[in-house]
Amino acid sequence: MSEEFLVSVEDGVAVLTLNRPERLNALNRTMLSGLRTHLEAFSENRDVGCIVLTGAGRAFCSGGDVKVQAATAGKSGQSPEQRTDQLRASMEASRVLHDMPIPTIAMVNGVAAGAGMSLALACDLRIAGEAARMTTAFAKVGLSGDYGGTYFLTQLVGPSKARELYLTAELLDSSRLLSLGMVSRVVPDADLVAETMALAKRLAAGPRMAYRYIKRNMNVAEEGNLSKSLDSEAFGMLRCRETADHAEAAQAFVEKRPPAFTGR
Repeated sequence: MSEEFLVSVEDGVAVLTLNRPERLNALNRTMLSGLRTHLEAFSENRDVGCIVLTGAGRAFCSGGDVKVQAATAGKSGQSPEQRTDQLRASMEASRVLHDMPIPTIAMVNGVAAGAGMSLALACDLRIAGEAARMTTAFAKVGLSGDYGGTYFLTQLVGPSKARELYLTAELLDSSRLLSLGMVSRVVPDADLVAETMALAKRLAAGPRMAYRYIKRNMNVAEEGNLSKSLDSEAFGMLRCRETADHAEAAQAFVEKRPPAFTGR
């Protein structure tokens, strides 16, 4: 494992930490290629029931490493098509976060800018410390945006506000993020880890097959087609009814006790 990532798995929760604190966890080439690999490995790990993405130090992720981009501009030796293919492949990390059958949480400590904001928005939930800040950032460095940020932001705040935030690159504090619905909750900075891990452990101990189909239904719903949503819901409900978790939850309800889910 590269030193740009810290990985831990405990109580069903996998924590993936971007680890370049001296650069506010700006994404370099190694991180861009490795992020998807780590996420896909977690998705296939049966011991993992929830994934937390965060950054080391005082930032979540400041986006792409602009200093590296400036130093290497026009020097890659690759064709435009090759560079496009390479970037598109690395951007699959956002799709993996969004589509994987496991709940994902962004623990937003400090700034999340550019691609860093996009990655946070790709997660199912975002828990932010009071010091959290987010900005699209791209327009300030003459770029248009990547890692699915335009899609995720439009889903969360609507097309008009998303356009405004991309065109102005406004820096949003935690209270604005909460009011816009860009984060799920804001907690004191000192409580950020404890609050996030408590939620992550709760999700990891939950009905994993049901979560799989909940995420599937939500992804279909984003397409805005009621008929497809009904089909997806029917498919998921029938399969969830056949799981041991559903049988356990139903019995626990009758016996007036908490269910003990096993993920089967």
